[in-house]
Amino acid sequence: MQPENNWTIPNILTVFRILLTPVFVMSFVSSHVHLALLVFTLAGVSDALDGALARVLHQRTRLGAMLDPLADKVLIVTGFLCLGIVGWAPDWLVVLVISRDVIIVGGLGVLHFWGVEVRATIRPSALSKVNTTAQLVFLFLVLTDRAGMLSLPGTQATVMVLVSVLTVVTGVSYVLRGLSLFPTQED
Repeated sequence: MQPENNWTIPNILTVFRILLTPVFVMSFVSSHVHLALLVFTLAGVSDALDGALARVLHQRTRLGAMLDPLADKVLIVTGFLCLGIVGWAPDWLVVLVISRDVIIVGGLGVLHFWGVEVRATIRPSALSKVNTTAQLVFLFLVLTDRAGMLSLPGTQATVMVLVSVLTVVTGVSYVLRGLSLFPTQED
């Protein structure tokens, strides 16, 4: 079997997105909201682009399948944490979003420890992808509002409710799927 080429354009874009996260944080904590918004938008565009390029160029890799959701989690958790610290997002929403991701990643670790092949059995659901998109849209809306570029309070509130519901529903779904994968012992 020939080794997989991991240095594909989509994977490079994904690594780029991961590396943009500290730039976003530094911009945000330095109160350069416009720059933070630009970096966040660039990360969001690279997210859409890497997936599309992987499909079009037939450059899907196992590394990309692992890095892409990791890059999403890093950006989303960091974004919500930043917004929560300065009070731009409700504490309960920040805790909800971050807790869901910590529980999922922790559950995957426990399943792996128990010998369950998690990569082969757990794939992101379509609803989970919608959740990720909604979370990114919420972060974008808050940042554009705080940068004084676009204020859509009704849309922002609607997306916040959507994020809340999707975060709970997809979190419960992953927990139930994970629990069903634990090996059972026969007496």
